[in-house]
Amino acid sequence: MQNVGLRRGVGVSPLVALALCTAVLGGPDVNDASGKIPITTKSEEARQLYLKGRDLADKLRFTDGRRLYEEAVAKDPDFARAHFDLANTAPTNKAFFDALKKAVALAPKASEGERLMILGLEAGVKGDVAGQKTLYNKLVQAFPKDERALMLMGNFHFGQQDFAAAVVEYNKAAGANSAFSQPYNQLGYSYRFLGKFAEAERAFKKYIELIPADPNPYDSYAELLMKMGRFDESIESYKKALSFDRNFIASYIGIGNDSLFIGNGPAARKAYADLTAVARNNGERRQAMFWSALSYVHEGATDKALAEIDKMSALAKADGDMTALSGDANLAGNILLEAREADKALVKFRETVDLIGKADVPAEVKEAALRTSLYEEARVALAKHDVPGARMKAAEYDKAVIAAKSTSFDVRRGRELAGRIALEAKDHAAALSALAEASQQDPRVLYLTALALQGKGDLAKAKEVCARAANFNELNPNYTYVRGKAKALLTKL
Repeated sequence: MQNVGLRRGVGVSPLVALALCTAVLGGPDVNDASGKIPITTKSEEARQLYLKGRDLADKLRFTDGRRLYEEAVAKDPDFARAHFDLANTAPTNKAFFDALKKAVALAPKASEGERLMILGLEAGVKGDVAGQKTLYNKLVQAFPKDERALMLMGNFHFGQQDFAAAVVEYNKAAGANSAFSQPYNQLGYSYRFLGKFAEAERAFKKYIELIPADPNPYDSYAELLMKMGRFDESIESYKKALSFDRNFIASYIGIGNDSLFIGNGPAARKAYADLTAVARNNGERRQAMFWSALSYVHEGATDKALAEIDKMSALAKADGDMTALSGDANLAGNILLEAREADKALVKFRETVDLIGKADVPAEVKEAALRTSLYEEARVALAKHDVPGARMKAAEYDKAVIAAKSTSFDVRRGRELAGRIALEAKDHAAALSALAEASQQDPRVLYLTALALQGKGDLAKAKEVCARAANFNELNPNYTYVRGKAKALLTKL
């Protein structure tokens, strides 16, 4: 499993070993000769609880670590760094934003290093890529020996899909503390995304060597085996992770996806049911429902998929989590669009904006949801073969991206949209040009590229790219929407 913060598209601190941590009881600007980012709290008891929680979170046992962070802030409500890590381990969107708001408010009371960490996370949430990079550069300049600072810089590059730059920073972090396991986890994923599977395997095996009695090294290695199509071996590695911690939810998800990829939907849903049985909070329960919904999409069972989303939304309503409800509406819209129910999908996409408007989140988050709705509405227009309508929405999207000085993610998504429009207009050369600038880590982009190549008459290249889409084999929700279509196209090429 990757560091949890990366799932939100923001750089977060992936946590280091206890032995090299320093603590400051009080003064926010104190440092010592170790060169590590200080920990600022007025309570020694809170500090000890925090360190124990961090040790668990280091190993990506987030729910266990979070409980100790909660105890730490109970001892010291002004403990900014503990609130920061409560955000990083939050099981729900609402919990994430609540904790981040507290951390930001308390940042002036923390050490300078902690302040930069907190404000960097806030910048990432707001889509301020340049601001986030500036903050992290200041952090590594101030604390060049701190593995956490170096990991944050690596995670920043990872989030921008600059995996080569991420590798450089992760190697620096490993060099700063040879006992620190997290760089090897992220190195494994970086090399995997670069297509360097041998290097990825070496990194994950080093990760296992450092913490052999913890679940995540085996979980991460299982993802690599999945990517390589070694599904049975992957399942065994996931099971080994669960032998160390039956609550390690990522491994249930992995077993479920491996089962889907070998064509066994019932086995996949059993894995998700097993996850539900051990779930400790609504965030974990929602994950089981989320992947169950996608398993039904694999099988074309739209009604069953939407029923799972209804269950997810019931939990979000109980928690008062409007951002989660907005995400559920978007997921339902995508599933309906895949089922060729464009008008119903449009209703759901517009609902996402209404729901996020009611959420207590930064304005930038609401603006990002509005940009997403424009992207989705353009796709609805394309589903209706309305090229002029799609172009109009795409122009609105591009204007919003420019106005927001938005993230590389938004820019790449705009290029994907341009590629979709060109493909619908049968301008295959323009489609290929645009799609080349879209995310190459999105299997939908690969599938669209294969279609454009087919349309242009380059069947050999189309087959090569289509094979990459068909055998993407990752825990990527977008794979759900193209796997079957890509495999069908591959048989025709």
